[in-house]
Amino acid sequence: MENLKLIAPIMAETMEESLVKLSENMNKIGSLEVEIEVSVWFQNLLEDVITKITFGKNYEEGLVISKLQAHQTAHATEAYQNAFIPGYRFLPTSASRVSRQISKEIRKYLLKLIDRRRRSDDRSHDESSSNDRRPTDLLEVMMNAAGKSPRRNGQNAVTDDDVVEECKTIFFAGTHTTSAMLTWTAVLLAMHSNWQDEARDEIFRVCGARDAPPTKDDLAKLKLLGMIINESVRLYPPVVAMIRRAKEDVFLGGIRIPKDTEILIPTIAVHHDSTLWGDDVRDFNPGRFAEGVSQAVEHPMAYLPFGSGARRCIGQNLAILEAKLVFAMILQRFSLELAPKYRHTPSIVTLLHPQHGAPIVFTKLSNYVKL
Repeated sequence: MENLKLIAPIMAETMEESLVKLSENMNKIGSLEVEIEVSVWFQNLLEDVITKITFGKNYEEGLVISKLQAHQTAHATEAYQNAFIPGYRFLPTSASRVSRQISKEIRKYLLKLIDRRRRSDDRSHDESSSNDRRPTDLLEVMMNAAGKSPRRNGQNAVTDDDVVEECKTIFFAGTHTTSAMLTWTAVLLAMHSNWQDEARDEIFRVCGARDAPPTKDDLAKLKLLGMIINESVRLYPPVVAMIRRAKEDVFLGGIRIPKDTEILIPTIAVHHDSTLWGDDVRDFNPGRFAEGVSQAVEHPMAYLPFGSGARRCIGQNLAILEAKLVFAMILQRFSLELAPKYRHTPSIVTLLHPQHGAPIVFTKLSNYVKL
């Protein structure tokens, strides 16, 4: 959480730039409203944010890696939609050749960046007598953790290849999963103007309609906005299911689960189970989280948008912080409503996303003077 507090201003600056650009474009066309495909808009915004907070001072090189990873994700998504043929992925098709080449390029770029960063940090350490250096980005956090990991056979248990894979995971989760969460939250706010108005009232009350973005202390006080985000990922969890493997023979609900058995946990089904959540399980009701997640549902394992236990998503706090910041800044400046052409068709392609997009009309608030 301490590292996230350092990251918050970077996210706020990127969001501010995006909103100012949006407002300037509206001024150019002389309109108080504009239609935005938010699924694409949020993804582009988060690509920039994740690149900055992951690679920091190597932002330009990080952009190259992010673009390559975006191409790789597109290939994976396309492959996911094809009929499954055992062994097909090993055939030297044009798509598989491109995918393998991209994978090699990503690894090469990241290993070079890690090596150069390590040599640069060694020089900085030699030139400085300070012992209180703090990580400046997530890459440095991971490199420091790798350097302090236990040693096995004379080598660190966490290798540079592990750091490479973590960077790839952070990019995918931080960009695509979080953008899906933001997209569904925006859709639900646009659908339910009463909750949007209440959230805006809270934001004005806590943050004010001022020029500066909300501070980290402001974000902690936005309880209603947090409830709205919780309800959004309950109804539309970006990751609709998880797979877990039994590490040993166990009994679960009276059923024997042999070691190495893989179990699929259908998150979206659990989140829509009326025996757990009540008769209003399909309704958008953020009020169910008024007393916190633990009081929203009787069973502690009934709410799993980020998983649970030791394998809980490590990016949960970052995603919630981003979502609060993004919607606090948007609702300070704009009201949201669904575009007439919006079609509500949730679809699963790797993640839960709107099949026909999420066009939303942003209308500038007249009482926000700056924009």
